[in-house]
Amino acid sequence: MRQYRNGAFSILACIVGLAMASTAHAQAPRSKVDMPVTPGVPEFRDPKTGQIWTPLNVGQQSGPPTPADLAFDPLGQAVYVRGVVVQRPSVVPLDSVPITAGPTVPIVNLGDATLRAVPGKRWQVVLYLDNNSAGVVVPVINCRFTNSGNLVEETNALLPKVGPGIRVGMTIHGPKVDLFVNRASCAVTSP
Repeated sequence: MRQYRNGAFSILACIVGLAMASTAHAQAPRSKVDMPVTPGVPEFRDPKTGQIWTPLNVGQQSGPPTPADLAFDPLGQAVYVRGVVVQRPSVVPLDSVPITAGPTVPIVNLGDATLRAVPGKRWQVVLYLDNNSAGVVVPVINCRFTNSGNLVEETNALLPKVGPGIRVGMTIHGPKVDLFVNRASCAVTSP
């Protein structure tokens, strides 16, 4: 009878140990964001007609497109940046966040991302990262800039250390604006 109790106790201890180990290793999936291009703000009001022109309506007309309108077809773009661009963006500490990392909350979380073009320069993603853990992390973020699903540029952003419970903001640069981009997807690859 004593051996039976010891054996049952051993089995019970193993089951409890496995349950605790599985919850310790269970971690919420890494954070990622996917954002379309944010429409541009610049606009011009024609003083004679009162028409407001923006990058979204310039060149629109009724009837067939002119040869000048057909000069650039964004969907026909076949150019892309080869390899993976590595950058080290600076981060700006913004606020504190609750330390809630665990089985249902990831260690770091991305959010509030916007994609926009800086005229004459580069595409850029502005996003925010929350360190939900009680430890210092050194995140790596992978961003893929695409044109209708076709890769234009892929970049890895190596961030500096982010303290426990801190929210930071950053800008990740993409390809030059002479390459058309209509979407960017960013995901945490480490931790």
